[in-house]
Amino acid sequence: MPKMVVSIDGVVIKEVQLTKERTTLGRRPYNDLVIDNLAVSGEHAAFVIEGEQTLIEDLNSTNGTYVNGKAVRRHALANGDQIEIGKYKIRFVGETQETPAAATLHTKPAGDGAHEAPAATIEVLSGPAAGREVPVTKVVTTLGKPGVAVASITRRNHGYALALVDGEAVPTLNGEPVGHEPITLKSGDVIELAGTRMRFRLH
Repeated sequence: MPKMVVSIDGVVIKEVQLTKERTTLGRRPYNDLVIDNLAVSGEHAAFVIEGEQTLIEDLNSTNGTYVNGKAVRRHALANGDQIEIGKYKIRFVGETQETPAAATLHTKPAGDGAHEAPAATIEVLSGPAAGREVPVTKVVTTLGKPGVAVASITRRNHGYALALVDGEAVPTLNGEPVGHEPITLKSGDVIELAGTRMRFRLH
Protein backbone atom coordinates (compact mmCIF):
# COMPACT_ATOMS: atom_id res chain seq x y z
CA MET A 1 0.00 0.00 0.00
CA PRO A 2 1.54 3.36 -0.98
CA LYS A 3 2.01 6.02 1.67
CA MET A 4 3.17 9.59 2.27
CA VAL A 5 5.91 10.48 4.75
CA VAL A 6 5.47 14.13 5.78
CA SER A 7 8.43 16.07 7.21
CA ILE A 8 9.44 19.64 8.01
CA ASP A 9 13.06 20.74 8.53
CA GLY A 10 14.12 17.10 8.13
CA VAL A 11 11.88 15.86 10.96
CA VAL A 12 9.16 13.31 10.13
CA ILE A 13 5.86 14.53 11.61
CA LYS A 14 3.40 12.01 10.20
CA GLU A 15 2.91 9.09 7.86
CA VAL A 16 -0.29 8.56 5.91
CA GLN A 17 -1.29 5.34 4.17
CA LEU A 18 -3.16 5.89 0.90
CA THR A 19 -6.08 3.54 1.49
CA LYS A 20 -8.67 5.34 -0.68
CA GLU A 21 -8.86 6.04 -4.40
CA ARG A 22 -8.72 9.76 -3.62
CA THR A 23 -6.94 11.28 -0.61
CA THR A 24 -7.15 15.08 -0.15
CA LEU A 25 -4.52 17.34 1.42
CA GLY A 26 -5.07 20.87 2.69
CA ARG A 27 -5.34 23.26 5.63
CA ARG A 28 -9.04 22.74 6.34
CA PRO A 29 -9.94 20.07 8.93
CA TYR A 30 -12.11 17.96 6.61
CA ASN A 31 -9.13 16.92 4.44
CA ASP A 32 -7.72 13.40 4.81
CA LEU A 33 -4.26 14.86 5.39
CA VAL A 34 -4.46 18.16 7.29
CA ILE A 35 -1.45 20.50 7.25
CA ASP A 36 -2.24 23.54 9.39
CA ASN A 37 0.04 26.10 7.78
CA LEU A 38 -0.82 29.36 6.00
CA ALA A 39 1.32 28.38 2.99
CA VAL A 40 -1.07 25.48 2.41
CA SER A 41 -4.41 26.17 0.70
CA GLY A 42 -7.68 25.05 2.27
CA GLU A 43 -7.93 22.38 -0.42
CA HIS A 44 -4.41 22.13 -1.78
CA ALA A 45 -3.88 18.81 -3.56
CA ALA A 46 -5.23 15.29 -3.95
CA PHE A 47 -3.59 11.89 -4.32
CA VAL A 48 -5.48 9.71 -6.79
CA ILE A 49 -4.90 5.98 -7.25
CA GLU A 50 -5.57 4.83 -10.80
CA GLY A 51 -4.80 1.14 -11.28
CA GLU A 52 -1.15 0.62 -10.40
CA GLN A 53 -0.36 4.34 -10.48
CA THR A 54 -0.65 7.05 -7.86
CA LEU A 55 -1.08 10.58 -9.20
CA ILE A 56 -0.96 13.94 -7.46
CA GLU A 57 -3.30 16.72 -8.58
CA ASP A 58 -2.92 20.36 -7.61
CA LEU A 59 -6.38 21.73 -6.69
CA ASN A 60 -5.73 25.30 -7.93
CA SER A 61 -3.70 26.02 -4.79
CA THR A 62 -2.34 29.50 -4.11
CA ASN A 63 1.31 28.53 -3.70
CA GLY A 64 1.45 25.51 -6.00
CA THR A 65 2.49 21.88 -5.66
CA TYR A 66 6.03 20.81 -6.52
CA VAL A 67 7.42 17.35 -7.27
CA ASN A 68 11.22 17.01 -7.23
CA GLY A 69 11.49 20.81 -7.50
CA LYS A 70 9.11 21.27 -10.47
CA ALA A 71 5.62 22.77 -10.31
CA VAL A 72 2.96 20.25 -11.34
CA ARG A 73 -0.78 20.27 -12.04
CA ARG A 74 -1.20 16.50 -12.38
CA HIS A 75 1.72 14.13 -12.07
CA ALA A 76 2.23 10.36 -11.83
CA LEU A 77 4.36 9.63 -8.78
CA ALA A 78 7.33 7.28 -8.69
CA ASN A 79 8.72 5.64 -5.57
CA GLY A 80 10.90 8.12 -3.67
CA ASP A 81 9.47 11.25 -5.33
CA GLN A 82 9.60 14.30 -3.09
CA ILE A 83 6.57 16.61 -3.03
CA GLU A 84 7.00 20.14 -1.67
CA ILE A 85 4.05 22.10 -0.29
CA GLY A 86 5.12 25.27 1.51
CA LYS A 87 7.90 24.30 3.95
CA TYR A 88 6.64 20.73 4.11
CA LYS A 89 8.27 17.87 2.24
CA ILE A 90 6.24 14.75 1.49
CA ARG A 91 8.03 11.63 0.30
CA PHE A 92 6.04 9.17 -1.75
CA VAL A 93 6.75 5.55 -0.80
CA GLY A 94 5.43 3.00 -3.30
CA GLU A 95 3.94 -0.24 -2.03
CA THR A 96 6.84 -2.35 -3.26
CA GLN A 97 9.54 -0.80 -1.10
CA GLU A 98 10.32 0.02 2.53
CA THR A 99 7.04 -1.07 4.10
CA PRO A 100 8.68 -3.41 6.67
CA ALA A 101 11.29 -0.79 7.57
CA ALA A 102 8.87 2.12 7.91
CA ALA A 103 9.72 2.57 11.59
CA THR A 104 13.25 3.65 10.69
CA LEU A 105 11.83 6.76 9.03
CA HIS A 106 10.97 8.16 12.47
CA THR A 107 14.53 8.34 13.72
CA LYS A 108 17.76 9.65 12.35
CA PRO A 109 20.26 6.82 11.75
CA ALA A 110 22.93 6.42 14.39
CA GLY A 111 25.48 3.69 13.82
CA ASP A 112 23.67 0.50 12.91
CA GLY A 113 20.43 1.78 14.44
CA ALA A 114 20.10 -1.23 16.70
CA HIS A 115 20.02 0.80 19.90
CA GLU A 116 18.09 3.80 18.59
CA ALA A 117 15.52 5.19 21.04
CA PRO A 118 11.93 5.25 19.77
CA ALA A 119 10.55 8.51 18.38
CA ALA A 120 9.00 10.83 20.97
CA THR A 121 6.90 13.99 21.13
CA ILE A 122 5.93 16.53 23.77
CA GLU A 123 2.23 17.43 23.74
CA VAL A 124 1.52 20.86 25.31
CA LEU A 125 -1.53 20.61 27.59
CA SER A 126 -1.84 24.18 28.94
CA GLY A 127 -0.89 27.76 28.11
CA PRO A 128 -0.96 29.62 24.78
CA ALA A 129 0.59 26.69 22.87
CA ALA A 130 -1.92 24.10 24.21
CA GLY A 131 -2.62 21.36 21.70
CA ARG A 132 0.73 21.69 19.98
CA GLU A 133 2.94 18.64 19.56
CA VAL A 134 6.70 19.11 19.46
CA PRO A 135 8.90 16.26 18.13
CA VAL A 136 11.86 15.35 20.36
CA THR A 137 14.57 15.02 17.72
CA LYS A 138 17.81 16.20 19.35
CA VAL A 139 20.04 14.25 21.71
CA VAL A 140 19.28 16.94 24.32
CA THR A 141 16.05 18.96 24.15
CA THR A 142 15.63 21.86 26.62
CA LEU A 143 12.25 23.05 27.92
CA GLY A 144 11.10 26.01 30.00
CA LYS A 145 12.00 29.65 30.54
CA PRO A 146 15.57 30.78 31.28
CA GLY A 147 15.75 32.35 34.74
CA VAL A 148 12.53 30.63 35.86
CA ALA A 149 13.04 26.94 35.21
CA VAL A 150 14.87 25.01 32.49
CA ALA A 151 14.76 21.22 32.21
CA SER A 152 16.33 18.86 29.69
CA ILE A 153 15.14 15.70 27.99
CA THR A 154 18.13 13.56 27.03
CA ARG A 155 17.85 10.77 24.49
CA ARG A 156 19.61 7.60 25.59
CA ASN A 157 20.14 4.27 23.85
CA HIS A 158 16.84 2.80 24.96
CA GLY A 159 14.75 5.81 26.00
CA TYR A 160 14.67 9.34 27.40
CA ALA A 161 15.46 10.99 30.76
CA LEU A 162 14.30 14.28 32.34
CA ALA A 163 16.45 16.47 34.60
CA LEU A 164 16.47 20.01 36.04
CA VAL A 165 19.10 22.21 34.37
CA ASP A 166 18.61 25.66 35.88
CA GLY A 167 16.13 27.93 37.64
CA GLU A 168 14.34 28.53 40.93
CA ALA A 169 11.05 26.81 40.05
CA VAL A 170 11.28 23.03 40.40
CA PRO A 171 9.64 21.07 37.57
CA THR A 172 7.43 18.10 38.43
CA LEU A 173 6.94 14.70 36.78
CA ASN A 174 3.51 13.22 37.52
CA GLY A 175 3.34 15.59 40.51
CA GLU A 176 6.75 14.61 41.93
CA PRO A 177 9.61 17.16 42.00
CA VAL A 178 12.47 16.70 39.53
CA GLY A 179 16.06 17.46 40.53
CA HIS A 180 19.39 17.45 38.71
CA GLU A 181 19.50 13.64 38.77
CA PRO A 182 17.98 12.33 35.48
CA ILE A 183 14.66 10.43 35.77
CA THR A 184 13.66 7.95 33.06
CA LEU A 185 10.54 9.02 31.15
CA LYS A 186 7.66 6.74 30.25
CA SER A 187 5.04 7.32 27.55
CA GLY A 188 2.15 9.31 29.01
CA ASP A 189 4.21 11.02 31.75
CA VAL A 190 3.00 14.54 32.59
CA ILE A 191 5.65 17.23 33.07
CA GLU A 192 4.85 20.59 34.68
CA LEU A 193 7.43 23.31 34.11
CA ALA A 194 7.25 27.09 34.55
CA GLY A 195 3.45 26.93 34.76
CA THR A 196 3.02 24.82 31.61
CA ARG A 197 1.81 21.21 31.61
CA MET A 198 3.12 18.83 28.94
CA ARG A 199 2.67 15.15 28.17
CA PHE A 200 5.59 13.02 26.99
CA ARG A 201 4.71 10.36 24.40
CA LEU A 202 6.68 7.56 22.78
CA HIS A 203 5.72 6.40 19.29
